[in-house]
Amino acid sequence: MNYSILLSNILNPPVLFFFLGMLAIFLQSDLEIPQPLPKLFSLYLLLAIGFKGGYEIEESGINPEIALTLLAAIFMASVVPIYSFFILKLKLDVYNAAAIAATYGSISAVTFITAQSFLKVLNIDSSGHMVAALALMESPAIIVGIVLVRFFAKSQSDTEAGEAEKFSWGEVFREAFLNGSVFLLVGSVFVGILTGEKGWEKLHPFTQDIFYGVLSFFLLDMGMVAARRIKDLSNTGYFLIGFGVLMPVINAIIGIFISKLIGMSEGNALLFAVLCGSASYIAVPAAMRMTVPEANPSLYVSMALAITFPFNIIVGIPLYFNIIKTIGG
Repeated sequence: MNYSILLSNILNPPVLFFFLGMLAIFLQSDLEIPQPLPKLFSLYLLLAIGFKGGYEIEESGINPEIALTLLAAIFMASVVPIYSFFILKLKLDVYNAAAIAATYGSISAVTFITAQSFLKVLNIDSSGHMVAALALMESPAIIVGIVLVRFFAKSQSDTEAGEAEKFSWGEVFREAFLNGSVFLLVGSVFVGILTGEKGWEKLHPFTQDIFYGVLSFFLLDMGMVAARRIKDLSNTGYFLIGFGVLMPVINAIIGIFISKLIGMSEGNALLFAVLCGSASYIAVPAAMRMTVPEANPSLYVSMALAITFPFNIIVGIPLYFNIIKTIGG
């Protein structure tokens, strides 16, 4: 790996603030961010990247590469949970295997944003339509995870069967497509498309100038949360810890080869690899808690937040970029 690229990523201010948050917990500092603010930061980041992506899509229009990219995004979000499920089922029950598989089939918007920041430091361009790919990869993984549970779960008792009859696919689809983060991201993309350059000029100071300041605050909080979650992983064993590190790399490499086939630029290929290699700790956990209550949230939330998220923003992003450069060369 090119260690100068790794160093430039680690010395990126938002990433350093992530380390600072972890350090605050490890050293038992009384640093704390009031709880309503992290939610606001999250909503702001989704609005900003969605709006910018929509504006850039409106500027560039739709072409075959964009269409292929969006199809590839849906494909990966649907396939990753399936093979992840069968790997996880070697050690886990159906419910936990499906919940974790759905988590790794979906995406982390903040990892995507961190990758965009990484590209900006290197002065490498990426396209706005990658935000549309981000938006499309949230929901398929949720639906596939639930289908896996319904198909592979063993027969239940009469009481549980009665509860199963009350199961509403309408609620599943509602949670998959109208989940707050998904809805805001997709809606912001459409607002950006509809308002175009005039809308971008009006919101530019809000969606661009303060973006990395808000991202730094958000990653500071994420570092604190991740450090607390590390304690939850003490009973998971090496299998899940290994899965949380190796599966993102495998998924990202598959994404890189797909990007090579499509002919993506280096910047777009990195963002696609990051989307394939990240794991959701917001949208999917919310859906799994509602639809698969038998699964243990401390497993799939902790794996995504305390293992995969830090791995990707510290090592994964420069590793994937180095692979892309090597293949491209």
